[in-house]
Amino acid sequence: MPGLERQDTDAVIAGSDTRRAMKRVVVVGTSCSGKTTLARQFSRVLDLPHVELDAIHWESEWQERPVDEVRRMAGEAAAGERWVMDGNYRSVRDIVWGRATTVVWLNYPFRVVLWRALSRTTRRVVTQEELFSGNRESFRKSFLSRDSIILWAITSHRRVRQEYRRILDDGEFPHLRVIELRRPAEAEALVAALGGVSAKDSAKSPKPGPS
Repeated sequence: MPGLERQDTDAVIAGSDTRRAMKRVVVVGTSCSGKTTLARQFSRVLDLPHVELDAIHWESEWQERPVDEVRRMAGEAAAGERWVMDGNYRSVRDIVWGRATTVVWLNYPFRVVLWRALSRTTRRVVTQEELFSGNRESFRKSFLSRDSIILWAITSHRRVRQEYRRILDDGEFPHLRVIELRRPAEAEALVAALGGVSAKDSAKSPKPGPS
């Protein structure tokens, strides 16, 4: 991986320069891995504006925004000096990753992602939680449709992991610092370290649901 800086989690947590390097952070990973939840935590402990790429991509009634408009909006968001974004959209990867200083990859096992997909979707259907652009998840769309997010999480998991492995190993974005997290506990430890809290104390606090 010539030119690409990647660190294991222990080194990242111990490194004093990690917080300074995380000026513009993009959180990626398979669907339902917990990208938005982690991005919100980074936003809180690092005092970074949070941009959810889903909110840029989707209009109301689950209508997809035109690609040129998505790229324009993503470019405006990425032009800022400090931010954290989450999302996997290839259509804006050159824009977002080109401006980012750090990529945090949630490379979690399938069993973790499946459980998060089921628990998150069930919660959203039951509570009718309002998402971006006023959208809500319905039982039919979530469990009985070919557009089901659960089905998508199942069928895309291996492909997305392979895609990110290839991109990061090929060094397409050599300026980026890459933090690869393989277990939720590693994400918790990283957030705790960035926030100046011990991982032990962090483990005692209630954890928000995945997004």
